[in-house]
Amino acid sequence: MKEIKKVVLAYSGGLDTSIIIPWLKENYNNCEVIAVSGDVGQGTELDGLEEKAIKTGASKLYIENLQDEFVTDYIWPTLKAGAVYEKEYLLGTSFARPIIAKRIVEIAKAEGADAICHGCTGKGNDQVRFELTIKAFAPEMQIIAPWRIWDIKSREEEIEYAEAHNIPLKINRETNYSKDKNLWHLSHEGLDLEDPANEPQYNKPGFLEMGVSPEMAPDEPTYITIHFEKGVPTAVNGKEMDGVSLIKYLNEVGGKNGIGLNDIVENRLVGMKSRGVYENPAGSILFKAHDVLETITLDRDTQHYKEIVAHKFAELVYFGQWFTPLREALSAFVDKTQETVTGDVKLKLYKGNMINAGVTSPYTLYSEDFATFDADEVYDQKDSAGFINLFGLPIKVKAILEAERK
Repeated sequence: MKEIKKVVLAYSGGLDTSIIIPWLKENYNNCEVIAVSGDVGQGTELDGLEEKAIKTGASKLYIENLQDEFVTDYIWPTLKAGAVYEKEYLLGTSFARPIIAKRIVEIAKAEGADAICHGCTGKGNDQVRFELTIKAFAPEMQIIAPWRIWDIKSREEEIEYAEAHNIPLKINRETNYSKDKNLWHLSHEGLDLEDPANEPQYNKPGFLEMGVSPEMAPDEPTYITIHFEKGVPTAVNGKEMDGVSLIKYLNEVGGKNGIGLNDIVENRLVGMKSRGVYENPAGSILFKAHDVLETITLDRDTQHYKEIVAHKFAELVYFGQWFTPLREALSAFVDKTQETVTGDVKLKLYKGNMINAGVTSPYTLYSEDFATFDADEVYDQKDSAGFINLFGLPIKVKAILEAERK
């Protein structure tokens, strides 16, 4: 293994990566540390990051604006697939890791780095997501994962290390939730949330950042109409928007109405169960609207088979297998299904609820003439008798033969 002289670090400025910079220099002969932050919509979390990185020992910090690419190449394909992990998790952290790791690899190659370092724990999913992406684009690159080799055993010890090295932190021991924020979501883990018996403190000031609890939402509903083109949302209430702006707008509207709060105990890739609370205003609205539109634009067999594909797609994203032939093949299938998923979906947002208020599409497969309960001239109800006889023939034959054997 070659000597480590230059390391590129996936840097968020949070607790883990804040202490990793001095730790790397202490343990790898004062190596050069280049920090990289991928901007996927963290907002103010990026403020002051360069000064902090330099003060703690980094030679430079790259802040890469990845928001447009994040939406176009990762969020929309997942939305079109209808991919939700274990029925509730909208994959906010999962699909943000591959795009960040890919850009880190590009910078590491350009900088001639000897290794890439990340701050993911040995218990989490993110270590897999980062490292599978690195292997996809730089298979020979050495990877340093401090949590797997250092003597620090807890977040409490991390804080002590930071204090001993005069590293400023935005957290304290009492409010030290583990959080991940981007354009799509905000996650909360740790502290009282580690016990699934504890109700999340939604109404506690400062806990929710993207919206309010349903109890605190307005008493009057908010109506929104979302337009989709081939499965991609392009406008809200008649106003066309780029992807980033559309998500930000729906986060604001959804947050005000208490939309998108999920309290989940999920099965991590490494095997253990983990409890997290997620804020997903825009994501929840878009998945709901997209599902509603597909009910009138996809034929039955495609719609049902796509549900199977969605399950596998979600697993691939959650398990960090974005850059794999299977994920790419599933996306190709999904894109074909989305050719007719164009139209408008109207939703009523009310105190955490999303209520279908109407859907239209130029490609609708819904025919009132056929579906009506009133008299019609397009459907001969007598035809159903023959269909049922043929459809039920295996059941009938089995019953007859079993009766004869008794």
